[in-house]
Amino acid sequence: MDATFRDALRRSLGTRARRWLLVGTLAAGLLTAVALAAAAAPADRTFVDLSGAAQSLMSVATPLFGVLLVRDLRRAPVRVPVLPTVLAVVLPAVVVGVVGVLICAATLALTPDDVADEPWRFAGTVAVGSVLVQIGAGLVGTGLGLLLRSVVVAFLATIVLPLGLFALLGAVDALRPALPWLTPLGSARNLLSGEMSVLRWAQWLCVLLIWGVGLNAVGAAVLNRRDRPAGH
Repeated sequence: MDATFRDALRRSLGTRARRWLLVGTLAAGLLTAVALAAAAAPADRTFVDLSGAAQSLMSVATPLFGVLLVRDLRRAPVRVPVLPTVLAVVLPAVVVGVVGVLICAATLALTPDDVADEPWRFAGTVAVGSVLVQIGAGLVGTGLGLLLRSVVVAFLATIVLPLGLFALLGAVDALRPALPWLTPLGSARNLLSGEMSVLRWAQWLCVLLIWGVGLNAVGAAVLNRRDRPAGH
């Protein structure tokens, strides 16, 4: 298991294509933060606002690391455990989250124009939340990668399914309170707002259990069933 996990960690960022994917993801976050700092009103030039935009955009690409790791799992010449692959997506997710935090902090610190009265309010909570948002996005990628064979379909599903559920629940007044309990976007908004409470941490945990643990458990069961020889 340890050797499999180390191998999965190496593969998570071990190819030129994945390193370029990482560079592109971080570049998108940088451009978003710089553009927002340049165009926003002074009151909106805060670490919370920059992180909310940059981390949300980068979280669209982060699931692809998980999808690609699962593709490696499918191509392995011998059957290997699923768990190391799922856990390995944490590495690129943490890199995206942490570097994104540094990008937003540097952008705000170097902004030459006026900024908000309290530009660093909730900075610590948002920094932690940024990493958690990216980890959650990576786990959605591994879960849907396990469920869907096609890399393209699985990656598109990481966008369509969470956003579709968010739009569906948000369109019905009676269901809107369920958004932070059931959708990654609802949970991410809380985490990136910095205004976390016991209730909001419970909502994040619920979303993690559904989209991180549950989705991957179902995906692993489906993959194992597909790989099981006929008659067993």
